[in-house]
Amino acid sequence: MSLSSLIADTRKAVADDPANAQALFTAQGTLVGVTEVDIRTGAHSFKVDEPPALGGADVAANPVQYALASLGSCQAITYQFWAEQLGIGFDALTVRVEGDLDIRGFFGFDDGVRPGFSAVRVEVTVTGPESPERYQELATAVDRHCPVLDLFANPVPVTRTLAG
Repeated sequence: MSLSSLIADTRKAVADDPANAQALFTAQGTLVGVTEVDIRTGAHSFKVDEPPALGGADVAANPVQYALASLGSCQAITYQFWAEQLGIGFDALTVRVEGDLDIRGFFGFDDGVRPGFSAVRVEVTVTGPESPERYQELATAVDRHCPVLDLFANPVPVTRTLAG
């Protein structure tokens, strides 16, 4: 199935029944080492760990690296979807994401320092036959529709329960 067919079929399914637009994603993690976590999400599994400087064995990327990777990959995928919808072609696309994090917040050394990123920068490089204006149009559409960018840019209600 082509991407344009997928978009058209999904648009029709949602128009026919708005409940078709709702999706639920889950992930479950089990601590299996000092900082090593086995994650299961749908049919996929992977590890998360910390580098030795944060008590881990560095057997996998750490949570904030996965967060940056999630943003970068979501940007790339959203570029692909919106290029298709806008009829914009490109030859190559790369996304670099970096974030500033002060570990004093995580360790509780300074409660005035947030434990998460204080800033995140996304650099998208796109090459191809289109004008800079068309690529800016594409970037604007992506910024409006990228789910993970939305997670970074806007507060999301989170409910945490503690089960015994």
